[in-house]
Amino acid sequence: MQRKRKLGDRRDGRKLHSIDPMTRVAIFIMKDRNDACNYFSDSLDTAVVDRYILKKRREGLKGFGMLHLFLAAYVRTLTERPGLNRFISGQTLYARNEIVIALTIKKAMELNAQETVIKAKFQPGDTVEDVYNKINELVQANKLAGDQSSFDKFARIINSIPRFLLRGFIGFVKILDYYGLLPTALTDLSPFHSSFFITSMGSLGIPPIYHHLYNFGNVPVFCSFGAKRPQLMLEKDGTTKQHWFIDYKFVMDERICDGHYYASSLKVFREIMRNPEQLDVPPTEIVEDID
Repeated sequence: MQRKRKLGDRRDGRKLHSIDPMTRVAIFIMKDRNDACNYFSDSLDTAVVDRYILKKRREGLKGFGMLHLFLAAYVRTLTERPGLNRFISGQTLYARNEIVIALTIKKAMELNAQETVIKAKFQPGDTVEDVYNKINELVQANKLAGDQSSFDKFARIINSIPRFLLRGFIGFVKILDYYGLLPTALTDLSPFHSSFFITSMGSLGIPPIYHHLYNFGNVPVFCSFGAKRPQLMLEKDGTTKQHWFIDYKFVMDERICDGHYYASSLKVFREIMRNPEQLDVPPTEIVEDID
């Protein structure tokens, strides 16, 4: 739903007015995002997920994998729990106008291969196939672009600024961001201005990490998931059987919503991952955030 921009709103979000006083005070007590991090870890039995991924690949979604599923599940979670798409900037709580997800990709799976960051915008009604198509298009475009993607060009420009000027420039950018005055062109490029940042440790063959949030920008949630690992489980008949699990970790800005809301949201995410078929169709309802 399109909302008219009001006084106090930013280009990328609308100011929330109906928050409780303690939430507002906490924003001033915990001024930096890394002062307010909560950490969550969970595991997923991949039996159902593996069958689903295989089915999607047989349907023609070449290369469909765990990353697409995690992204689609989080986008769907935001349709039910829009409070996760809030952010804090300038000691003020906002509801983000769009669903924007950032991730880092390597242009080749080599030790010293160049990395770049891509940002993808999604609609609340996107299905898993919509998410797959958008991500694959961006990944392929950035791999083909070499050093010429918009983010790479901007990074090279910033890198060319002498050190004694760079500190002042970054400080000026932070002031603009604090007051919501950064040009849209910069926030569109910046991976630090997103709903959600995700990284796959599975592609590197290692367990997930607790990745810090960035004090610059406004990303409120960072997710990392790892490689599959085997684990022996006790079955109902008393025998043991090897299962495969994927561990994932969230780092969250606790100031954007309370603990009950976060817990409920993480349960929604886990339920979607355990029953991914629901991602094949658009959601039946899209919940709007508070005013």
